[in-house]
Amino acid sequence: MILKAIIDDQSYEIGVPDSLLSRAREFYDQLDQDMDCGWQMSREWVEKPDRLQRCQIVADKLLTALESENEKLAMMMSGYLLTRLPGVDAVELDTHGEIQNNRFHLAEREDVERQSSSAAMSNAGLSKLEAMEQAGNDVTKVFKVGRGYRYSTFDHAENLWRDSPLASTEQEASRLRQAAFKDRYEELLRGAGH
Repeated sequence: MILKAIIDDQSYEIGVPDSLLSRAREFYDQLDQDMDCGWQMSREWVEKPDRLQRCQIVADKLLTALESENEKLAMMMSGYLLTRLPGVDAVELDTHGEIQNNRFHLAEREDVERQSSSAAMSNAGLSKLEAMEQAGNDVTKVFKVGRGYRYSTFDHAENLWRDSPLASTEQEASRLRQAAFKDRYEELLRGAGH
C-alpha cells in the first residue's frame, strides 16, 4: 500500500508492504495504549484522543521521521495511518507544530465503492442505527484548539475533513457539533449525502 505525505509543496510516496502491516499490529496496539493515557497535542492536553486525533498525532511522528530521513519510522507511522483510517491515501502535514492541522484525504476509489454499495439504499436512506453510526463517523468530537474549541465534519463530495468555526467555549462548540450531527443523521435517513 502507498501513502502520500504532503509537506508544503512537496509530496512523498511511502510504500508500506502488507507484510509489515500484519507484523506491526502489536506495535500499533501499544501506540494506541500509550495514547489512551492522554496526549499533548501542540499546546493542549487531550485526555482521550479520538481516532482522528490519534491519526493526527501519528502524522506528526511521520513528519518528524521524514524530516530526520528515518525511512523505517516513516514506514511504520504510515502503516498505522493506513490501518486506522481505511481508505486514506494522502496526509497533509502541518509544519508549524499544530498537530490538529494535519489533514487526511480518502481515496476516491473508496468513495466510489461506498456510493455504489449504498446506491440501492439511497432511495430509502439508512436505518436509524446505521445513520447514527455513520453520522458519528462523519462528525468528530469537540477538540480544543488554542483557546477555542471546534469539531470536524467529513465532506464526502470533496473527500476531506472540514473544521468547524472556532467557538470560544466547549459548550458552544458542543451545541454546534450536536446540530451538525443531527443534520448529518437526518440527511442519511433521507438517503442524501452518502
